Amino acid sequence: MAPQICSPAEAAALVRPRDTIGFGLGPANPDALLTALGTRDDWEDLTLGGALVLGYYMVLTHPKVSYRCGFFGPTERVLLGQGYNVELVPGGFRQFAPILRRFAPRIMTAVATPPDKDGNVNLSLHMGASYKELMRAGRDPDRLLVVEVNPNFPRTRSLPPEYTNTLSVDLIDVLVEADGQPYALSEAPPDEIDHAIADVACTFVPDGATLQIGIGAIPNIVAHQLATGAGGGYGIHSEMFTDGLMALHQSGKVTNTAKGVFGGVSLTTFALGSSELYAWLDDNAEVAFLPVDVVNDPTIIASNRSFISVNGALSLDLYGQVAADNIGGHQISGVGGHEDFVAGAGLGDDDHSLICLRSTATVNGELRSRIVAALPEGSVVSTPRHHTGVVITEHGAADLYGLTVRERAYALAEIAAPQFRADLKSAASTLGRH
Repeated sequence: MAPQICSPAEAAALVRPRDTIGFGLGPANPDALLTALGTRDDWEDLTLGGALVLGYYMVLTHPKVSYRCGFFGPTERVLLGQGYNVELVPGGFRQFAPILRRFAPRIMTAVATPPDKDGNVNLSLHMGASYKELMRAGRDPDRLLVVEVNPNFPRTRSLPPEYTNTLSVDLIDVLVEADGQPYALSEAPPDEIDHAIADVACTFVPDGATLQIGIGAIPNIVAHQLATGAGGGYGIHSEMFTDGLMALHQSGKVTNTAKGVFGGVSLTTFALGSSELYAWLDDNAEVAFLPVDVVNDPTIIASNRSFISVNGALSLDLYGQVAADNIGGHQISGVGGHEDFVAGAGLGDDDHSLICLRSTATVNGELRSRIVAALPEGSVVSTPRHHTGVVITEHGAADLYGLTVRERAYALAEIAAPQFRADLKSAASTLGRH
């Protein structure tokens, strides 16, 4: 059965005053539909479930609208700070699928390219955790599958027949025609500290390594520096595909020949970056988009040869507990794939999980160490101490593998900013004695 073809406003009119809507993370946000929902003011109890919205949508400011979010970005932090109904649903990216299944929103929505000659739309920049729920919604006569098609989005590849990032038009209830540009993520210019951290991180990356590059400035700089470095023969197995990974490909240093699993292609589950990245991904057979439950599975991650995971952090304590998404009770981002990749990279003899962070931060005009004796009250541990491998600041690296509690604490104190080391070493001397 052919879908109903609608404008964004017509599709928004199909949403009930009391309803539930589910959508995917970041580039899967249905921008035109979410914008159109903001023109209505008759909401009685509308609940949206998604993650990392890339626009400030007025619908999320309505007093009768609540947003259940799996991963915070700048918009979520602003909305929460303004007092709107935004709440985090804790869970790693792999857990989004079962959480979404339990939520079972009446309306599932996604962004895709227009139908091809075979009658399929392509999910473009996001495979993530929503594919199965999109399928369920399309097959259920009591639910709606609303797909926003946009010719400006790239048509990306997967690994059929086992994996596909397409949906049949016959499954879609409502097809929304949109023409906005994909959200372009600008890269912050790196400074000397960022480059110093990346320089240290690159020393842990051998030729032929399989790489995961996390979200954030420093991981992306690592990819750019590897692109201009002397090494090569790399493979890519990364939750997020970035401009840095594109640069690594364009440098000729990615071969994907020695990975050990999913050889021949770079593996990802979503992409977020520049318009140049999106153009490069269009019909690019070198990159395959797979579901997050495959890409982020620690056992599959560990099957890669010389796996190197590069992620950022907000702070960590002398035990090695990492706060990467919440500090002092303030929600900054989310768990995402952080723990999955840190854990997966800790299972092989030649693997390394690299946690990269600047040694200090300025808070309310005061310079503070990001390596602390104890995390601030209210902080949430993103990665437990037994998964933390190598910690890197601009002052060096602390390889924590196989060290005792006190040895780890002293190693971390040594890479803190010099003015904080004495106090941290004093605190380190008391650990592991009771």
